[in-house]
Amino acid sequence: MSSCAIKINNVSKLFRIGCKERQHDTLSASVASFFKSPLDNYRRYRSLYRFDDVNLQSEEGNAKDSEDVLWALRDVSFDIAHGEVVGIIGGNGAGKSTLLKVMSRITPPTKGSIELRGRVGSLLEVGTGFHPELSGRENVYLNGTILGMTKREVDRRFDEIVDFSGVEKFLDTPVKRYSSGMRVRLAFAVAAHLDPEILIIDEVLAVGDSEFQKKCLNRMKDVGAEGRTVLFVSHSMPAITRLCPRAILMQAGKIIADGPAHKVVATHLHSGHGIAVCEWEDAAKAPGRSVVRLRAVRVRDRQGNIAEACDIRQPVGLEMEYDVLQSGHVLLPHFQIKNEDDIEVFSAHDLDAEWRGKDRPSGRYRSTAWIPGNLMAEGMFFVTAALITLNPNSFQFCENEVVAFQVIDNNDGDTARGDWVGNMGGVMRPMLEWDTVFQPER
Repeated sequence: MSSCAIKINNVSKLFRIGCKERQHDTLSASVASFFKSPLDNYRRYRSLYRFDDVNLQSEEGNAKDSEDVLWALRDVSFDIAHGEVVGIIGGNGAGKSTLLKVMSRITPPTKGSIELRGRVGSLLEVGTGFHPELSGRENVYLNGTILGMTKREVDRRFDEIVDFSGVEKFLDTPVKRYSSGMRVRLAFAVAAHLDPEILIIDEVLAVGDSEFQKKCLNRMKDVGAEGRTVLFVSHSMPAITRLCPRAILMQAGKIIADGPAHKVVATHLHSGHGIAVCEWEDAAKAPGRSVVRLRAVRVRDRQGNIAEACDIRQPVGLEMEYDVLQSGHVLLPHFQIKNEDDIEVFSAHDLDAEWRGKDRPSGRYRSTAWIPGNLMAEGMFFVTAALITLNPNSFQFCENEVVAFQVIDNNDGDTARGDWVGNMGGVMRPMLEWDTVFQPER
């Protein structure tokens, strides 16, 4: 038996999109269009399902009316092994949901092949497979049947499903009276508890409250630990890095990156920038002025390795390497740190007592600022490196967002997160010392 649970081979999906109807300038053209409209409408309807005018082998399709053709997926290929937990990320319109619908056999691919080895459970939209007039109890059996389960299998897991969903009180109420959060609770409970070998989940967890998200994330961890295959689409990068060792980045229907989750997330969030190192080999082209030239900016871990992703518990080193061309100046190297929401987290000025307030002789310097562990929140951070000469003040260089690094909270219990697995706000996440005074009852 193949080790692949999912095998996607050159899958493409083509859609017709609406176009503005042509306006006629003359009465005769309008009359002719009126009599031709039945045939035109038939051709338009037929074109929704057949693409005879499109060259499926070419890069752009070469349709006669290319403006009404959209490639939602274009030559997508990847393999996922049994037991892998894979995140799929990308901006709106990247093709993520279309890919999941094709994999779930909701819509067929225009070309290419998909092999799924194992029973598939999918949760793509709130209340998928639910009938609004049926009660929650009846919809559990209906949805389980749609997922390919027998009544006996549903009976066996029914109590667990209801307990997980938290809607026991409303179990015999028609689903049309449920809130969106209640529907997604029940839908996720069915999909996650009916023993699928492959679980496909779109961005539906955003509907639930923090308690429900915690239960879902824990359940997905359990499913992955049991050796089942999970595909998880989300716009929450912390959730992707915590749950998924591997991630796939999509853009405009194509795969841009596929690899370790922290690297793919870094590529997604830091597109267009260097990641953890930026160097200038040619001194003449390096940023700077007559006194100082910047030669490199790097992010390092405590062992001295270049670090694109850092454990939240470990210190992070921001390193600036520069050449002093003229002696006799007091220098002030500094960093500015921003998060992915473009909020300034902090600035750090050089406080090295050996050189603080002193003239520096010419030569090469390497200044490193260490950010302690358990200080930054999880997420992506962008580093601006700058240096000024003092008395009088003059900027020598200022490289905006020249490098970046990602902080990952693996939720191992010894971080500020503690036992909480849901979202945590803030730009900092210090691990504070807590004291509790207990007074027993008398």
